Amino acid sequence: MNTATACLECFERMAHREAQLALPYSEAGRRRVVEAWSARLAGLDLRVPPPVIFRHLVETVAGVVVEMGGQPFDHYAEDKRRDNETALRLLPALAARLDAEAARPGGDSLAMALELAIIGNSIDRGVDLDIDWEAELNAVGQSVDPDTLARFSARIVPGARVVVLGDNAGEIALDTLLVRQMLARGCDVTYAVRSCPVINDATLEDAARVGMTELCRVVESGVDTPGTVLDRCSPQFLERLRDADVVLSKGQGNFEALHGAMDGVYCAFKVKCDRVADETGLPLGRSALIRLDWANRLTTAGGARS
Repeated sequence: MNTATACLECFERMAHREAQLALPYSEAGRRRVVEAWSARLAGLDLRVPPPVIFRHLVETVAGVVVEMGGQPFDHYAEDKRRDNETALRLLPALAARLDAEAARPGGDSLAMALELAIIGNSIDRGVDLDIDWEAELNAVGQSVDPDTLARFSARIVPGARVVVLGDNAGEIALDTLLVRQMLARGCDVTYAVRSCPVINDATLEDAARVGMTELCRVVESGVDTPGTVLDRCSPQFLERLRDADVVLSKGQGNFEALHGAMDGVYCAFKVKCDRVADETGLPLGRSALIRLDWANRLTTAGGARS
C-alpha cells in the first residue's frame, strides 16, 4: 500500500507531535524539526508504505536533536510502560471470560480472544483516533467478518506453524490471550516484535514484560519501521515467514506494509484513518479481520475489492 497524498496531512501532524516529545523545552528545536521535515518530505518517493515514510521522520527528528546538542531517546518509553501495566491488570478478568466462553455450549474462545486482541490494537500513540479500548473490552462481541473468521479458525490446527506479527505495547499483553488459545489447539507459535523502539511499537523488552517470551518463541523481525516492511526484514525472519502455515498480522501499520506485498496474510486491526477505511470499506474505529488475497484483493465484511 503506497503513501497517498491524503497521508501527507497526517505526517505533518506527526512531525509536530514528534518534535514536541523530542524537544519539549526548545521552541527553536521544534521549529527546526518542522522545517527539516517539510524539506525532506518534498523529496521522498511516495510509492512506499506509510511506515517507511515515518522512518524518515524518525531520522529527521533524531538528526535535529543531535544538531541541538542532545541525544535521541525513546520518548514513548513511559507510555509503553503504562500501557503494558494497564493491560496486564485486565488480563485475569479477561482470561476468566475466555474460560467461561470455552465452557459454554457452542462457545468459541479462539474467536473471543481474537476480538480482544483486535481491540487491543486501539492502544496506538501514532494516531489521533479516540477509542475507549477498556470499555470495548468489557463489551466484546463478534464484530469481524464471520466468513474470514471461519477461514482463519480452520487454519489454527495441531502442528500449524503460526507467525504473529505484533504491533504495539499494551496490545501485546492482550495478544498473550490469543497465543494461549493457539497453543491450546496445538499450534507452533512464533511472535515477532520490532528490532528497535519506534512510536509505541512492541520490542523484546515489552514481550518479556508481559510474559510473551514465557509462552512462545519471540523473535525480532529486523524492521525499524512501525510496520513489517518486507525489504527491511532480516533474511532469517523472511525465511520464517515463508515457512509459516498461517501469518496473522496485528495492527494497521502492518496492514499498510503488507497490502500489495504479501498474499494469504490475515490482518487483524482497528481501522484508524480515512485512507484505510476507504481501502477496506470499513468505517473508522471498526475491528477488522482481513485476508490479503491474490491480485491484492481484500476479503472483508464488505466483500472482495479489486
